[in-house]
Amino acid sequence: MNSKPKVHFTFNNFIQPTNPITINLIGAGGTGSQMLTVLGRINHALTELEHPGFFVRLWDDDKVEEPNLGRQLFAESELGLYKATALINRTNRFFGTNWKAENHRFRKDEFGKISHSLTANIFVSCVDNVQTRFEIADVLRTLDTTYLYGNTAKYWMDFGNSKFSGQVLLSTIGDIRQPDSKKFETVSKLKFITDEFGTLLKQSETEDDTPSCSLAEALEKQDLFINSTLAQMGGSLLWNLFRNGMTENRGFFLNLKNFNSQPIKVA
Repeated sequence: MNSKPKVHFTFNNFIQPTNPITINLIGAGGTGSQMLTVLGRINHALTELEHPGFFVRLWDDDKVEEPNLGRQLFAESELGLYKATALINRTNRFFGTNWKAENHRFRKDEFGKISHSLTANIFVSCVDNVQTRFEIADVLRTLDTTYLYGNTAKYWMDFGNSKFSGQVLLSTIGDIRQPDSKKFETVSKLKFITDEFGTLLKQSETEDDTPSCSLAEALEKQDLFINSTLAQMGGSLLWNLFRNGMTENRGFFLNLKNFNSQPIKVA
């Protein structure tokens, strides 16, 4: 019987890369707006440790509306602006980065092809509907078969939540070569959320996604702190991948109503 703990070692080229790690952050709403700040903090910490850090593209075709104020990280002065533009401009000013806003949906073009801007090393999805997750998975499977040196797709981190609960799940895009280890049982492939929990995702598809008309109405669907808590904990998982070079956990389930968190072990 093998009693060695299962771990996943970070893609080796991410630990001491020549160029910044490219990230596509998909969704600029409740979780995405919080996650962009988390990525800014990780980027700053990495550059202080002489790592080249991140280059982020933020994808969202929505504009800032009144119900977004308060629960999402937007100010009244940003009403009517594209969410991605408002957040990226603010982040670039604060952290001194040169990240980019993409004011449209993350998807293949009308011919079913993948543009260069869709490619990245890491994909972080903070979307609120099931169909978009499956569309992202379809893009990532295509990238898995297309070798783009320097922009090779390696990881997908997906965030999802209901009113008081949520989850974060880290997946690999294809197999990631693991080092030999006498201490650990290494795992080269982490399943997509659409493969592992696809049935559950489709069952949740019937949930009401009608836009809210006010903050009070929005808070009936998602509690005030569920998004920011998921972003902080998911950011910690991503940070540990770079700081420690390995992880025993590939995500977690969170219930903020009873303050319970359950790790999802590498398997």
